[in-house]
Amino acid sequence: MKTNISDKLNRMIESPINLSRILDNLQEGIIAHDLNRNIFFFNKSAEKITGYTRAEILDQDCHEAFGAPFCSADCSFCGESVPPTDMTKKALTITTKSGEQRRVEMTVTNMLDENDAPFGVLVSFKDLTDLINLQIKAGDIRSFANIIGQDIKMLQVFQQIKDVSAYDYPVHVFGETGTGKELVASAIHTESPRSGGPFVPINCGALPETLIESELFGHVKGSFSGAIRDKKGRFELADKGTIFLDEVAELSKLMQVKLLRFLQDGTFERVGGEKTMKVDVRVISATNKDLMHEIQEERFREDLYYRLNVIPMNLPPLRDRRTDIPLLVSHFLREAGRRHNSPAPTVTDEALSALMDYDWPGNVRELQNAVQFSIVKSTRDVIEKGDLPPEISRLKTGDITPKSRVGKLDVESVQTALKTTGGNKAKAAKLLGVGRATLYRFLGANADAFE
Repeated sequence: MKTNISDKLNRMIESPINLSRILDNLQEGIIAHDLNRNIFFFNKSAEKITGYTRAEILDQDCHEAFGAPFCSADCSFCGESVPPTDMTKKALTITTKSGEQRRVEMTVTNMLDENDAPFGVLVSFKDLTDLINLQIKAGDIRSFANIIGQDIKMLQVFQQIKDVSAYDYPVHVFGETGTGKELVASAIHTESPRSGGPFVPINCGALPETLIESELFGHVKGSFSGAIRDKKGRFELADKGTIFLDEVAELSKLMQVKLLRFLQDGTFERVGGEKTMKVDVRVISATNKDLMHEIQEERFREDLYYRLNVIPMNLPPLRDRRTDIPLLVSHFLREAGRRHNSPAPTVTDEALSALMDYDWPGNVRELQNAVQFSIVKSTRDVIEKGDLPPEISRLKTGDITPKSRVGKLDVESVQTALKTTGGNKAKAAKLLGVGRATLYRFLGANADAFE
C-alpha cells in the first residue's frame, strides 16, 4: 500500500503539468531561477503579489526583470557573493510593478541535482503587508520591527514607520534620551526598499571635532598624522542603504555646512582628498534637543534643519505610554532567561505597580537597566518590590501625580482610538488601557468633542 502511494506521488511530481498545478495553487509566491539568475518558474501567487505576469518574467535575469534585484541589496548573486548553502529566511520590502511597497517574508534555498550539486535557487515568499496593517489598526500587535509596544501612541508610531519607509525623504526623529530613536531609524530602514543594504549608525556627539569629519566622509592616506591608509567614511559605507545621524545637534557649524552640501547634491570629498564622491544614501537623523531653540541660539543652521526635518517623527516618553510597561518588563525578563539559559523570572503585582508608578526619566533604556538590576538582586525566581532599584522601591502608593496616572484620557487619544477601532468602544478602551466604564464616563463628560 505504501509503495503504491509513493509511486503515485512520484508520478504526480514527475509530471511538469501536475507539478505546475500544485505550485500554482499555493498561496505563497514561488520563483525559481538557475545559477545565471535566469527565471524558469513563476507561479500565480507570485504574479498576484508582484503585479508582474509570467510572460514578463520567464527567461529574464531576476536583476533586470523587476527593474532591480528582487531580493534588493541582500541578493546572493550580486558581486562575488555565492548562492546560499542552506535554507535562509528573511523579511524584506519589495516594489511591485505599480511602484507599491509590499512587506514579504521570504525563504531562499538551493535546488540540488542527483549529485547534490546546486543547479538553481528556489524562492518562496508570502505577503504580510495587509496582515500587518490590520494588526496595527486593530491594536492587535505587541511589537513591530523589534520595537515593543501596544499603547495607542506606539501604534501611531508603527503606522508612521510604515508610511515613511516607502519614501526616500530624510526623516528626523525627536525624542527624549532612551526612547529608542535608533530602533525607530533601524525599523524605517528595515521596512524600506533599502532593507537589503547597510544600516550605518553614528553618534555625532560621541566623537571629538577632529575626528567627526573623517568618520563621516573618510580620509586619504597622509591627510593627517595617523592617516596611514585611505579610509572610507560612514557615508560611503552606507551606500545603497541608510545612515543614522544620532545627536545631530552636536555637530559643529563647519560640519553642518558639509552635511548640508551632501543633503543638497549627494557629494562630498574625503579629508585631504580632491576627488568629489557621490553615494546613494538615505539620511535619518535624531536629537533629544529642541532644534528650533538651537536655531534661535544660533547653534544650529536653519537651512540644515529644513533639509533634515522633511518628515518629523516624535517618540513618546515611557511615562506617556505606561500601559506598555508590563509588556516591556515581560520582554526584558524573557530576554534575560534566554541569555542565561534559565526560566524567566516573574514579577509580583506590588513590584509591577511600583514600576508603573515611576516616571522613568531615562525611558525604556532605564527600564531595561532596572529589570537587569532586579534580576541580579533577587535571590529567587520572583522579583519583589524590594529587589527594584532604590529610587523605585522607595516609592509609596500615591506618589504618582494625577497628571501621569495610568489610564488618564484626553480627547485626542480617545478620538484616535475610536477611529482606529472603527468606533468599537470596547476595543478602544483596551487600546487606551482603561475599563469600558471609564471610557464611557469620559465620553459623557466630553460629549461635545465627539458629536
